[in-house]
Amino acid sequence: MHTEIYLDSNATTSVLPAAVAAAKQAMEQGYGNPSSTHATGLQAKALLDGVRRRASHLLGTGDGRLMFNSGATEGIQTAVLSALCALRERRAAGKHIGSLLLYGATEHKAVPEALAHWNRLLGLNLELRKLPVDAQGRHDLQVLGELIGDTAMLCTMAANNETGVISDLTAIAQLLQQHGADAYWMVDCVQALGKLKLNLAATRIDYAPFSGHKLYAPKGIGMLYVRNGAPFTPLLMGGGQEAGLRSGTENMTGIAALGAVLAALDDGKTFRGHAELSIFRERLVASLERAFPGIVFNMPLALSLPTTLNFSVPGLSSKELLDLFDAARVRVSSGSACSAAKALPSYVLEAMNVPQWRASSAIRMSFGPLIDAQTITEACARIERCGEALRSNCLLPSASSPVPHDGVLQLTFDGASTWLISDAASATCVIIDPLAALVPRLAALLRCQGYSVRAIVYTSVPADQGAARQALLQALGLEQVGDIAADDALMLGQQRLHRVDCEGQDVYVLGLEFAFTGTLGAASLVSLLDQGMLTPDTVLCSARGDQLCSTLRAVLSQPASAPLQLDAKDLSAFLQQHRDAILVDVREGHEQAACVDDVFEGLAVHSVPLSRLAEQVGAWLEQPQRPLVFFCRSGNRSARASACLRSLGHSAAWQLNGGLAMAAAMRETLAIAA
Repeated sequence: MHTEIYLDSNATTSVLPAAVAAAKQAMEQGYGNPSSTHATGLQAKALLDGVRRRASHLLGTGDGRLMFNSGATEGIQTAVLSALCALRERRAAGKHIGSLLLYGATEHKAVPEALAHWNRLLGLNLELRKLPVDAQGRHDLQVLGELIGDTAMLCTMAANNETGVISDLTAIAQLLQQHGADAYWMVDCVQALGKLKLNLAATRIDYAPFSGHKLYAPKGIGMLYVRNGAPFTPLLMGGGQEAGLRSGTENMTGIAALGAVLAALDDGKTFRGHAELSIFRERLVASLERAFPGIVFNMPLALSLPTTLNFSVPGLSSKELLDLFDAARVRVSSGSACSAAKALPSYVLEAMNVPQWRASSAIRMSFGPLIDAQTITEACARIERCGEALRSNCLLPSASSPVPHDGVLQLTFDGASTWLISDAASATCVIIDPLAALVPRLAALLRCQGYSVRAIVYTSVPADQGAARQALLQALGLEQVGDIAADDALMLGQQRLHRVDCEGQDVYVLGLEFAFTGTLGAASLVSLLDQGMLTPDTVLCSARGDQLCSTLRAVLSQPASAPLQLDAKDLSAFLQQHRDAILVDVREGHEQAACVDDVFEGLAVHSVPLSRLAEQVGAWLEQPQRPLVFFCRSGNRSARASACLRSLGHSAAWQLNGGLAMAAAMRETLAIAA
């Protein structure tokens, strides 16, 4: 089985083997409480002090304070609380404080949330304001110069978690000095640890939080630097641990593991240096450019960490790219938060004023300094395999011969659907309810497969007054295509597509097999059943993107049954018991082409992408009790497919919980006789 290529290190990292060993040793032998005065406690205290000394040396904390905590979120809360308590005291004493809590527009959400929370609880009622960034993602120093005199607290970051852009902290410090500003300054150093040289005591920085899990330590351990003389208020009070800075028995397991990571960082041999990491990134860039023509990088390479890439590919959403990379077992992340319906744009990229399509479709690829050349080589090969998978499925331009495909294809965007009906023999097609956002995809697909467009039609008056139709014609270099007159039909190969009026909307009926019903509900379609235009089993294809397909028989007489769900651990026994079960992969064709492993080796797997589910349901409904087991990457699409078949009356449509995200576990449990 091919190994996972993990390229999401800005989110978290694996744990360094030496850190695992150190944590194990701390749990098994060095388990003492460092506050205890007996020998076991003193040993734990020696470990604690030793890790702190090493961290202070690596970070250049000088005479500043360095405490251990649970991670950067706690560190940020503590820093903000400390600064705002001091500001409240200064104001209560009649001293002037600024009116602004200023934070970088690309800061991690923990920063503005903490500022708003403590500002409200402490009753300061200062104004929170974003410090804009330029097109390269760096803070706008001119605006900072204008605002710094009225700033009570300034929050920036050393390097951005989404783009890797490195802040010009020297220039910010110079502005603070030039204006004689007394604002408290916090710098989020989470992405800097192990990637940038730090000498905190030599800077103007008041507070600097760190998280261990971003550099091969376990989750739940972090640090906070506090400059000598900077105000401090404990977030946690109690037994006075950490010299009274942070109460609660210290996490000695995490501290021991972090100590092993810091030791590896200190030895200069374990982790790759900046130059070698930059070469690795250059190789990834070259493979990405070969795989995805037109790729746009959303960050300046020269001003970013050598371990981070952020990019967008024209015509491909972040979800499609995530699914594609995941199929190739390359783990990356989206630059935006995704839901099943629509990807929300990245606020970091929006702050950089990149075009909306890039902010909504960005992918982040990040690796840690422990990566090796062999992993990069394999990553590059899989990236290029992903590009080939897209080309073979007409999602990128290809020099290969077109492969026309018969059938019905559903394309969705933002809760609405476009339907493509195609006939391979005649290489012709009809497009129903085109959406503007899908025009590039449709045009690429039609060009790739060599289709000739017979008609572009709507089931109702389009909200864009036909702009998508005109855009598609323009993209295809056509002046006009045919239409279908009311109560008329056209022949698509050997099939008849009939336009029928129904309650003021148009329904397009393909033979008696499919009906494209727009937004009409089942009750509205009963009249067409009475007229013989539909049968109870005609597959109904809606313009609503949240619906796959249905039939009048299912809607009018058969309520959907309860979900049928299989866990990975139960799949082997299920298939042993149901020898006639059909495994159905509902991932799209490009995901299947990018796969590097056959999880169900030795088993027959049917490929029916979710976008083509409608054309297959009729055959499945002929055997409504034969078990179907749907699977996809994570379980979301297979759940929709299973629910659709159950709603149509299929009594044995199962979904595999967790999908191929549980591939490793499934591989171990699938001891299935062929």
